[in-house]
Amino acid sequence: MIQIEKLIPGGFGIGTDDDGRKGFFWNALPGEIVTKYDITKQKSHYFEAVATEVEKISLHRIEPRDPCYLSTSPWQIMDYDYELKQKQKLVVEIFREHQLKIAPPQIITDHRDYYYRNKMEYALYWDHDISQIRLAFHQRGSHRKIPIAKSSIERPEIFSQAQKIIDDLNARGEEARKYQSLLLRCNQAGEISGGLYENHQPHPNFPALTDVILGHTYSYSPNGFFQINLPVYELALREIWENITTDEVLDLYAGVGTIGLSVARDQQLTLVEVDKSAFAELLNNAYNMSNVTPILEKSENVLKYITPRQTVILDPPRAGCDRKLIDKLLKTRPQKIIYLSCNPATQARDVKLLLTKYQIDMIKTFNFFPRTPHIENLVILN
Repeated sequence: MIQIEKLIPGGFGIGTDDDGRKGFFWNALPGEIVTKYDITKQKSHYFEAVATEVEKISLHRIEPRDPCYLSTSPWQIMDYDYELKQKQKLVVEIFREHQLKIAPPQIITDHRDYYYRNKMEYALYWDHDISQIRLAFHQRGSHRKIPIAKSSIERPEIFSQAQKIIDDLNARGEEARKYQSLLLRCNQAGEISGGLYENHQPHPNFPALTDVILGHTYSYSPNGFFQINLPVYELALREIWENITTDEVLDLYAGVGTIGLSVARDQQLTLVEVDKSAFAELLNNAYNMSNVTPILEKSENVLKYITPRQTVILDPPRAGCDRKLIDKLLKTRPQKIIYLSCNPATQARDVKLLLTKYQIDMIKTFNFFPRTPHIENLVILN
């Protein structure tokens, strides 16, 4: 029997077994006692597992909505208010691990905890019992596919279209082994783009979609990066917008340009993006705007564009910012740094370095990914 002490970054419940090894558990909440579990990874000093039986059931435990919840959204097991409080605690803990003491940040949500994802990628499973293809996800911690009949975190239009595509494949007598996956994306108007990825074939370029964000229209590829939860993303953009106080703005890791073009389209705006496909969409989104300078380059390679007069917006990938960029920010000291991150651990690492010249003005957490342990965190530095 292993008692769960707390939830940790990454979403596991952590406990210690009789021989002193740490156990990292899915499907287990703080205070619960795990009596049976299936190990998914085993090392000499720790293991990962899925709890299959628990005692002393948490008052915050609820029945998961989807049978496939462990694959897509493992925090379906807790009530939503408890999820929000746990994410607050995790942000505090992550910053504490980097010797930064912060108060629990305000966590912002639109209170829509299901049917929010505008993108989903499905595996295809061959059901030998009925000799047909079925939609599937990969079992957490393995390459095994689990067939599904429902899923509640993506927009309903996506699941409906995915099932139609599977029905069509079955009507044509296709086999699952021909395909790598099925990718579908949906805009706020309910229009869908995407399709099948075939094994050993180049990924097709699907028709672009458009969405309106803070009153402005953006185009983007279903294959590329674009925010998964646009209503909550707009809440974050409004917060960023309110903190733009300079005439010059530098938006690094700009993607298709939605942050800078939403919050600083009236300023002298420089947008930097390295991915060629995203940059092409950025050029389209910034078309005919004389005050906007788009740059195709790595953000750490455009250090000459950083000036003391700017607000600098950072929205890096999970790895965080390159050290060369951090050093340049410290040397040049722009008026304000706005740092939005999908990985508070690397964000806290970078913020600790920046605090030698800056101070934290605000931290807010946004629940972009309800029913999952993923956290989007905003830090504003002056």
